[in-house]
Amino acid sequence: MSHTHFLPLLKAVSCCILNKQLFTFSLLPISVLSLQPYFPSVAEMSPPIETPNKVATSSPSPPPLNERIVSSLARRSVAAHPWHDLDIGKRSRRVNSLITKSRYPVSFLYLLCNPLFGILILFPNNVGTEAPKIFNCVIEIGKGNKVKYELDKKTGLIKVDRVLYSSVVYPHNYGFIPRTICEDGDPIDVLVIMQEPVVPGCFLRAKAIGLMPMIDQGEKDDKIIAVCADDPEYRHYNDIKELPPHRLAEIRRFFEDYKKNENKEVAVDDFLPSSSAYEAIEHSM
Repeated sequence: MSHTHFLPLLKAVSCCILNKQLFTFSLLPISVLSLQPYFPSVAEMSPPIETPNKVATSSPSPPPLNERIVSSLARRSVAAHPWHDLDIGKRSRRVNSLITKSRYPVSFLYLLCNPLFGILILFPNNVGTEAPKIFNCVIEIGKGNKVKYELDKKTGLIKVDRVLYSSVVYPHNYGFIPRTICEDGDPIDVLVIMQEPVVPGCFLRAKAIGLMPMIDQGEKDDKIIAVCADDPEYRHYNDIKELPPHRLAEIRRFFEDYKKNENKEVAVDDFLPSSSAYEAIEHSM
């Protein structure tokens, strides 16, 4: 299905105010049934529309608190997301199944704004068309932060995993490459070198320049070393050997020390060139 066919849907979704029967776009009410050409299963989760002559005997009870919270999060996230900048692809069977089983349209919208489902499943090219050299990276932890954030797989929200036990902070922005998986069952990790810290939960374009082999408690946990492809100070770097030796020493020391006070053993090997990073990314895709 072409990008043009999806524009009416995306505009309605990104600006919608949800209730049980209607999406309201500006002053124009758009019935859920009007979305059926794009998503046939959406009609099944739409409750029956009451006739105007029918008099309600009692006011409907408000939705549970958790549904109201999810609805609010979905509206804010969808409204703020630049959907027109993303490539539109065919929906997966998993998405069809989840939509069919949903009780309310909000479930579908929350699916879209969930970084693990909306970005990672609905949009197939989200790794980036220039991968493995230049790729999209979701940032979980900002530069200079002592709090270890991570993406919660169930809710799609950024949660606090812990505060680092050692007196160290993340030397650079830290995150992962979407639509990848490593030996530990998680997406491949990336340390993005750039001038400024960024907000956890955002994504940016990163350029791989090297690989840091690492063993965390007996398991392989390699890190991609990258630079921000849109940072004028660092985007010209193409290989890790171009970085100052002290910068590499800081990165290595951080990963060697940040779990010591938790009595967890971490071993860091010598940095590998950009070609090794490309191979690791391709293997995980």
